Amino acid sequence: MRVKQFGFVLKATALLLCAVCAPVGLAQEASAPTPKSVIYPGDIIRDDMLADLSQGGVADGGGPFVEDRALIVGKVARLTLLPGHAIPFAGVSNRKVVANGAEVRLVYAEGGLLIMTTGAALQDGSIGDVVRVRNSDSGVTVSGAVQPDGSVKVGGG
Repeated sequence: MRVKQFGFVLKATALLLCAVCAPVGLAQEASAPTPKSVIYPGDIIRDDMLADLSQGGVADGGGPFVEDRALIVGKVARLTLLPGHAIPFAGVSNRKVVANGAEVRLVYAEGGLLIMTTGAALQDGSIGDVVRVRNSDSGVTVSGAVQPDGSVKVGGG
């Protein structure tokens, strides 16, 4: 009986060691997304514009660089991004939904009360950014959060 138990423990230990050691032996070199061709400031980054290169083959000057393409697809280039070079986090930003000077809808909602008016954006803003807007009716400057539909939600809940 003890021989069977010892055999089971030996097999379980061997399986555990294989599971722990296998990733080390089979580890793949990490890769980073790099542009396939030059991406200019203002360009929206698409998945087909990127290639994955091993981090050993990526030219960079050190610093925080994007390691996962999912973090930058759909964002806008802020800097000129060159093929074969790592993409710095500072080189990309979210799309601007509200443009400085554009007319936007101001929305105040609390409980059953809903007030909507228009205003002029005093700064650019992405979804979730807090921007300043001048109310067209009163001339008062208010701040609010940019919504996905391009409106700005001020106050309320």
